[in-house]
This record gives sequence, C-alpha cells and structure tokens, in this order.
Amino acid sequence: MAIENKVVVITGASSGIGEATAKLLAEKGAKVVLGARREERLVKLANEIKANGGQAAYRVTDVVNPDDNQQLVQLAKDTFGGVDVIFLNAGLMPNSPLSALKTDDWNNMVDVNIKGVLNGIAAVLPTFTSQKSGHIITTSSVAGLKAYPGGAVYGATKWAVRDLMEVLRMESAQEGTNIRTATIYPAAINTELLDTITDKNISSGMTALYEQYGISPDRIANVVAFAIDQPEDTNVNEFTIGPTSQPW
Repeated sequence: MAIENKVVVITGASSGIGEATAKLLAEKGAKVVLGARREERLVKLANEIKANGGQAAYRVTDVVNPDDNQQLVQLAKDTFGGVDVIFLNAGLMPNSPLSALKTDDWNNMVDVNIKGVLNGIAAVLPTFTSQKSGHIITTSSVAGLKAYPGGAVYGATKWAVRDLMEVLRMESAQEGTNIRTATIYPAAINTELLDTITDKNISSGMTALYEQYGISPDRIANVVAFAIDQPEDTNVNEFTIGPTSQPW
C-alpha cells in the first residue's frame, strides 16, 4: 500500500476535512503531522490517533505566517525523517455580496486561501525538488469551477488555487522533479466552514442548503487517500466531489 509509512503534513487539521483525513491516513499507516491554530484540538486529535496505534505529531500553525509553515515541515523531518505529502487544506469562506464591502473578509480569504497555499508550497518545494518526489494536495472548492452570487472573492481565491496547482504540475513535469499534485473541489461538505460566514442572509441560505444536501468530511478523506495511494508514476490531478443528490 502506497500510503503506509508515508509522512503526510496536513494544514487545517483540527476539524472537518483535515481531521477526517488525518484519522484515515493514520489508520492506513501514514505518519501524520498536524497543523492548525487551535492547540487543544490538535492535542486531542494527535492523542486519539496514537491511542488507536497510529503515529502523529502536531504544531500550532497559522498558514498566513510563512515561518509557521516552514516549522511544520521541519517538524515532519525532525520527527519522522522526511516528508512525502503535504495536504494544504486550511481555508475560510466568509461569503457576502460585493456591495456589502466586507473588505476585512476579502483580505482574510486572500491571506488564508491563496497566501496560505503559497506558503505551504514554499515550505515544502525545496525538499520535494531535492528528493525528486513528493505530493502536494490542496482543497479548492466547486466555487473554483463555477461562479455564484455572494461568492465572488471566495471563488476568486479558489480559482487562483486551481491555476496555481495546474502550473505547479506542468512545471514539475518540465523540470523532471516528479512532484505529483491533486486539487480537490468539494461541494456541500458538512464542516465548520459555514461558521466563517459573517453575512446573515448568506449564512442562512448556505446553512439550509448544507442541511439538505451536505455529506460528511470523511468522503473527502477517502479521495485524498485514493490520490496518495496511486503508483508514483500516476498523477490524478483534479477531483470534484459532492453529494449525489446535489442538483447544481
């Protein structure tokens, strides 16, 4: 099994997709390195993984801070001797109409959803380039594939991630560094993402939508595991995932 003994760094690991992925990969024999801002959640998750026979380390990490990303990757090296995969999963979705001018929310989304991904790539790319292997996985969104009212800035950040990852894949192939990439486009997945919405009307509408259609984050974890488990010469670079019943 390709997952077994791989060292996997996960950002946004304290809940939702990140937490579910950490548990699943640890069950499959990966050594997981957990990064998020909420230390108490990280401690609980790491202890749970270890109690179930898995291997885990953690570091409080704000992906907006480049040094935090560097230190998280260094933790993987110091604890487990290297790094094979990084899952850049941290994200925010404080949607609102552009006319609401929630510019603080706009800036936060740019910082976390774009700069956070760039910081993670910058932290791991020298290692992956040197060893001529590695896997970079990101959580984008269906908002990175199609536009919808209320999601202009969020969607823009997720479109940016889509382009960034595709160019990364192409450049790695050109440079012969064998770095695999995978971009995940989740639809209605029941996580804490809706808690970041500050606009009351948007929040109400999205909550109703997710209550009707949402599926659990372990569905995304299964796809992350699938991507990692492919042979090293095989790259599945995009996954769109959502509820079977979701009509858009």
